Amino acid sequence: MKKIVLLLLLSISVITICLAQKIKVYKTFGGVRFEMDTVTLGLNQLLEIVLENPQAYDELRRAKTNYNTAGVLGFAGGILVGFPVGTAIAGGNPEWGMAAGGAMLLLASIPFSTAFRTHTMESLDLYNNKFKIVRLKPELQFYGTGARLAIRF
Repeated sequence: MKKIVLLLLLSISVITICLAQKIKVYKTFGGVRFEMDTVTLGLNQLLEIVLENPQAYDELRRAKTNYNTAGVLGFAGGILVGFPVGTAIAGGNPEWGMAAGGAMLLLASIPFSTAFRTHTMESLDLYNNKFKIVRLKPELQFYGTGARLAIRF
């Protein structure tokens, strides 16, 4: 009897470990945050995890390229906008053309940031596709003088 209980507990723990490996994505103001089992992951760690699925890995590599491009354009644009604004605050004669160029770089980084989010979501959908979790959708419906509970799979 003890062996059966031990085997049952072991199988339940293995099943929960296998199901707990799903990667979750949370959108934040400046980007996205990745979590696996309440551990926050960086983009490089995510690339190592997704390596087992070639399609998801290629998609995430595209996302990382877009992320790096958006970061470079955003940083350069921020510096080009910041110097003339700082000069204006200090009372000097600012170069507003440099600020306009920086604003253009900031605007150019937006499509890359959007592409990063799109490719990341697609990659994680491909990776998480192997975790088929049945989601129950309970719905309470009222009609006439009665009510019913509908559960959809």
